[in-house]
Parts: sequence; structure tokens; C-alpha cells
Amino acid sequence: MKVALVHDWLTGMRGGERVLEILCQLYPEADLYTLLYVKNRLSGVIEGMRIKTSFVQRLPKVSNYYRYYLPFFPSAIERLDLRGYDLIISSSHCVAKGIIPMPDSLHISYCHTPMRYVWDVQYDYFKDSGKGLKNFLISALTNYLRIWDVTSSQRVDEFIANSRFVRQRIRKYYRRDSVVIHPPVNCDYFQPSIRAEEGDYFLMVTAFVPYKRVDLAVEAFGRSGKPLLRVGAGQGMVDLKRRARKNIDSWDGRRMRRSGNTIKAAGP
Repeated sequence: MKVALVHDWLTGMRGGERVLEILCQLYPEADLYTLLYVKNRLSGVIEGMRIKTSFVQRLPKVSNYYRYYLPFFPSAIERLDLRGYDLIISSSHCVAKGIIPMPDSLHISYCHTPMRYVWDVQYDYFKDSGKGLKNFLISALTNYLRIWDVTSSQRVDEFIANSRFVRQRIRKYYRRDSVVIHPPVNCDYFQPSIRAEEGDYFLMVTAFVPYKRVDLAVEAFGRSGKPLLRVGAGQGMVDLKRRARKNIDSWDGRRMRRSGNTIKAAGP
């Protein structure tokens, strides 16, 4: 059986890439297709696969600004040539499920979520779009992406959802049922390694992206004065650090910014 794996983009190791890593271990002889691949940012398991990219790989400064090329993603994923594969497994949170399979191929999509930024959290992603031409262009783009997202969902033979909540969203937006298979968890990795030496504090571990509403936590703890430690990184990290008061500290996995003596933490 000839197998192809499809993932949206390969720019770092997050939850979706952990799922992909397991798929690569299950099908080590598979070909791995993606819009974009940035070397030395993935696990050895993923980087050891035969990775094939789309024309997005050749766009200017794409490794740092790939999100700005979102309008090209549907065309790019559809241009991937998947002829000759018996089984196609897409790991999708954006456009990976939109590949065009051959009539005799079985396409199973592990859906991390329908495209968030064009459905229920679009108002969080584009809340600063303002008025005028910019707002009009964003509205036109999201409308096009919603139509494409629903249309391309019909190319999937079977959906797998990573949670009951995502299963509900798949049913709502795609009108498709799905089977829930929870993502893998590396229980050996998680060990107590951050500890308070004086007092208590609240801990928030997440990616700093708009729909996670880290800004809401920063505002709430700024008002309450209670200590908060935020662990994570993402596109909104710089702005969130700038807005944080002295009772809020951040650790991005490499270093920790200390503000006074409210929190003392030791990282691994």
C-alpha cells in the first residue's frame, strides 16, 4: 500500500506536529507533503521523512512571513500531485484536508480544527482590521476561504476529530460526522520543573496567538495584582510582554523575564 501524509506547514513543533510525528512512526515509508518546510525546526522523526513542498516554499521570506501568504494556500495545496497513492492521511488545521485525491484513493483527515480564523474566532484574529479598504479585503478573503473550506471538506472520505469539541465544529461547519481520537501525550516529558520559592502564583501555558486570549489574562491579572507566570511563545509575545505589569512574568522555554521578587522560578 502506497501512503501519503499531508500537513499544512512544517515550521516548528507544536501539538499538530506531535500528531504528525506519530503518523510518521506508523508509516515510515510514506511520502510527506506540505506547503512549507523550514529545516532544523522539527523532530528527527519528521525531518527523516521524504518531504515534498508546494510552490509556497519558493515565495520571498516565507519562513518568517508565511501567514501573509494565506490567500495562496488553497491553490498551493490543490497543486500537490497525489496520484498513485492508496491511502492519504491529512493532518489539518488549515488547508491540508483540501488536497485533491484520486478516485481510487482513501482520504482520511485528522482534523485539529476547521480553519479557526475564518469561522468562529475570525473576530479575534481580525479585530484590528479597522474600516475601509483593508477591512473590505479581509472580508472578501474570509468569505472566499469559508466557501473553499466547506467545498474541500467533501473530498475527505472519513474525518477524525481530536476532541468532542472539534467534532461538534466539524458537524456545524462541514455537516460531516467524525470519530474522536484524542492526540498522543508524552507523559514522561512532563515533570515538575518550575516551582515557587515564596508564595503562590497562577500558571498559564499556551501559544501566544489571538484566539487563546492571553491578552484577557494579562488584563485581568494586571487589575487584580495577583502573580501570573505565562509559559509559551508566539506572534503576539512582544506586545503581551510590553503590556504586562510587574506581577506578570513570562518564560518562553529559553529564558525567563523576572519582574521584582513576586515570582522566582527555575526552568528545566
